[in-house]
Amino acid sequence: MTPLAIGLIGILGFLALVALRMPIAIAMALAGFAGFSFMVSPQAAMNMVAKEMYSNLSSYSLSVIPMFVWMGFLAYYSGIGTQLYIFAYKLIGHWPGGLAIATQVACAVFGAICGSNTATAATMGAIALPEMKKYKYDTSLATASIAAGGVLGVLIPPSVIFIVYGMATEQSVGKLFMAGILPGILLMLLYIAAIYILTLRNPSLGPAGPKSSWKERIGAMRGGLGEVLFVFLLSIGGLFAGWFTATEAGAVGSAGVLAVALVEKRLSWEGFKKSLYDTTRTSAMIMFMVAGAVMFGRFMAVSRVPFELANWAGALPLPPFAIMAIIIFIYLILGCLIDALALVLLTIPIFYPVAVTTLGYDPIWFGVIIVMVVAMGVITPPVGMNVYIIKGIVPDVPLEVIFKGIWPFLIAVLVCIVILMIFPQIATILPSMIS
Repeated sequence: MTPLAIGLIGILGFLALVALRMPIAIAMALAGFAGFSFMVSPQAAMNMVAKEMYSNLSSYSLSVIPMFVWMGFLAYYSGIGTQLYIFAYKLIGHWPGGLAIATQVACAVFGAICGSNTATAATMGAIALPEMKKYKYDTSLATASIAAGGVLGVLIPPSVIFIVYGMATEQSVGKLFMAGILPGILLMLLYIAAIYILTLRNPSLGPAGPKSSWKERIGAMRGGLGEVLFVFLLSIGGLFAGWFTATEAGAVGSAGVLAVALVEKRLSWEGFKKSLYDTTRTSAMIMFMVAGAVMFGRFMAVSRVPFELANWAGALPLPPFAIMAIIIFIYLILGCLIDALALVLLTIPIFYPVAVTTLGYDPIWFGVIIVMVVAMGVITPPVGMNVYIIKGIVPDVPLEVIFKGIWPFLIAVLVCIVILMIFPQIATILPSMIS
């Protein structure tokens, strides 16, 4: 049996384990260990586990994950997200569809201090859904707009998926963070355009709310936006300026959110303990996935699946953008079945050499495209994590109603991807300013 055949069997074995509802991290580890043992030797596989696991999980660069994760949970439990929504609501809530548009703005700004699609969706869902229900918004539009808005949490820095992609490909996390800013803003604007077009065609989908005075708007801005700008500029701005590394930026950002929450007396002792508990649980989950992905990646390397795929792609009588379109389509299909973080860890060893080495695409740009494509998986059936979060907030709303409203936002994401393929400078201009 050829190494390529063994590698393909290993991939099918992994998918079978996932279909049997085995945790993805364990499925990757088992498939990787078994495949490496079969192709090399059980002893070599044991040595690989001991060496690679220790060297990766003891890496200083991995400490950036709990720093930014804690930053997000502190923002979540301190109620900063509530203030963000209030500001956006006061500013544009009187437009047709204004509450849904305000949600997108709040999701984008909250994503700048959170980095998690689930936390963004949960926070904005708890805040915005009661308001949209109050003003008789269409249920499908209201729920779908929040689920889709959560995607902005993994695109606008800081982003846990960017961190994991950077570690897997040995790219600068700081440059990846910078690369996500303009595409994140672009996607937010496309979301807003989708909502505006829907409500323009049918105003009953999103009736206008009451108009707030400028005094109320300024007051809301002082209560929320200033704090977020302070933390964002302190952490991400400092990273961009070269004052500190990505890990230090996460620590400074966490300290900034904690200081704001304590000064404003918004964080209870119970909330502080919950933030530590959730950070520990989430960070352990991510690191366990990284460990499993390392084992699976070593198996892929000895099976030569990535190299054979790269050679096959390079030999296709198609231009590079057509091959990239095929890769994106594969990601879209897999994103419907596999969690976003696991999908990045699983597929990077396979598709990264094809896109960067064979086709010659910029690795930072490719990272933005991958994060955007796999993030679509959190709003598409059957996985659709953000949709299930919204369903948990409003259990009386059927899942099909939420998924029905997702399609305009999926189209917006696809349009954003096409724009980035035509104008890659949108993602690369800011990273190019970092030495």
